Amino acid sequence: MGAAMGAAMREALGAAMGTAVGAACRGLLDYKTAKFALTRNRRVGLLHRLLQLGVLGYLLGWVFLVKKGYQETDSAPRVSVITKLKGISVTEVKDAGNRLWDVADYVKPPQGENTFFLVTNLIITTKQAQGTCPESPSVLDGICREDADCPVGNPVVRGNGIKTGKCVMFNTTHSTCEIYSWCPVENDTLPRKPLLAEAENFTLFIKNNVNFTKFNFSKDNTLQTNDPTYFKSCTYDPFFSPFCPVFRIRDMVEAAGETFGNLALLGGSIGVYIKWDCDLDHPAALCQPQYSFSLQDRNYNFRTASYYWDPQKRHYRSLLKLYGIRFDISVHGQAGKFSIIPVAVSLGASIALLGAAKPPKDKAEASV
Repeated sequence: MGAAMGAAMREALGAAMGTAVGAACRGLLDYKTAKFALTRNRRVGLLHRLLQLGVLGYLLGWVFLVKKGYQETDSAPRVSVITKLKGISVTEVKDAGNRLWDVADYVKPPQGENTFFLVTNLIITTKQAQGTCPESPSVLDGICREDADCPVGNPVVRGNGIKTGKCVMFNTTHSTCEIYSWCPVENDTLPRKPLLAEAENFTLFIKNNVNFTKFNFSKDNTLQTNDPTYFKSCTYDPFFSPFCPVFRIRDMVEAAGETFGNLALLGGSIGVYIKWDCDLDHPAALCQPQYSFSLQDRNYNFRTASYYWDPQKRHYRSLLKLYGIRFDISVHGQAGKFSIIPVAVSLGASIALLGAAKPPKDKAEASV
């Protein structure tokens, strides 16, 4: 009897499972439609239409017009920059006489890279030789009253050499430690005006090329013209000549919010930014760079020296403390071109938003 009951239960369970599986399989092929209720409520209807208009405005205004959501973009172009600076200046420096400065003298480094330094002012200490001499009284660690203030072998903190153990007279009013150094010590008298004041009229030629590899598109910033004298006569102006790649130094400094005279005296740093924003659905001639300038820092200088031997085989050097303007050129940009994939993505997202743009269900049902 127990075996019979077990068999019956198994048959019943098998039948129930079969029925469930069959119903599930039939449900896969069922077609369902949504049931709509017409709501005659102007407030609800107005809210519904406003939501739809908001989605359409977002799609057409922001996604397509502003963000150009119908385009595929490349925001990492390969860039190259070549610079050439031109100008001549003459300086008259005490103990050094007149000196002519050309591009080989006032541009560091001379290779024409995207970062370079333009000399505008300098301090020259001529005919230095290795030996012993008094430290400068402007160096606090070099001031002394007796030999005990100058321990042998100690370097002068922020000074010019190594202490010899002697306290000597620098002049009638100051005593300083004797040091082993390049003597005489560096001159620290800064000219009141920039020695290379003519540098404000020097011109800088910037040749920049961008390559958007995704679209196999290249462009440079030199205007396509049949006039062979154009680049020799034009000067960049944001309104009258925005596509000329020849810049006057004074104009660049003023565009960065500083005057050339102030910046040239103690030096500084100027950032030059080149921005490319290219819509490749339009002619390539419309793809042009935009230039901007900013003051990055004030007070910039470094030291360099030229070495020579006199007829008596004595080794000398001329020490130059160079003040000037450092230019840092950076290039960035993006290019866009129509593609069906971003269009499909934008439309799909907008259709989903349109489906969600409806008033709350409880309010709609309450006014039926």
